[in-house]
Amino acid sequence: MQQSMRTQRAYSNQSRVNVQELGQRIWQNECAGSVQGLVSWNAGEAFPSLGIGHFIWYPAGVNEAFDESFPTFVRYARAQGVQVPAYFDGPAPWADKAAFLADRSGKADAMRRWLSRHVEVQAQFIILRSRLALRRMMQHSSNPQAIQRRYAALAGTTQGMYCLVDYVNFKGEGLKETEQYKGQGWGLLQVLEEMRGYPTGRAATAEFSRAAAAVLTRRVQNAPAARGEQRWLAGWLNRCKTYR
Repeated sequence: MQQSMRTQRAYSNQSRVNVQELGQRIWQNECAGSVQGLVSWNAGEAFPSLGIGHFIWYPAGVNEAFDESFPTFVRYARAQGVQVPAYFDGPAPWADKAAFLADRSGKADAMRRWLSRHVEVQAQFIILRSRLALRRMMQHSSNPQAIQRRYAALAGTTQGMYCLVDYVNFKGEGLKETEQYKGQGWGLLQVLEEMRGYPTGRAATAEFSRAAAAVLTRRVQNAPAARGEQRWLAGWLNRCKTYR
């Protein structure tokens, strides 16, 4: 991880990805582009989410199954030379959602302002996490070289990287057996496996869009009828159109 952090800046410069533009698109998708959404606490959750990628930050004593990504982001940002305030150190400063909502210290607003000024480093961190996820997907695939080639073709452009990171935020990596119907998953791995051939440029994003729609349609077809997933499909397919 440390070596990846050191090499991330070089990767961003060498690729054709506009990291700032990518960050703005992620912010729009995940937080509706609002500063308020950069620090939030969702109903039913034991932790706040911060930043354009909804990075999880656990309060003291909370240890759930989800990856606590915000402290890792803080370390990454500092490794890139970014000045990160000390109030981002340690566990989240609120014990629960009630304490978060009752806080009148202005701490959450200060955090939001800092995060709104550092969108690019958040996007760089999201790209890094995506590249690390590629290794896991290759380990789970029967054709890892195909996964690597298709991922590389997408990761070299802003639109292609948007496809990769948005789909993981949307439907996951596709590595968990608990996220399958009839033995078939619907995450990023399954979309990359569904792609035909090895297109590049705009053809790669168009093929990704088609493959994502096919995978999600298959999910709905495989889902238990009682779940009624057909009602979600139109919205899912509309999101797939943004990948073209």
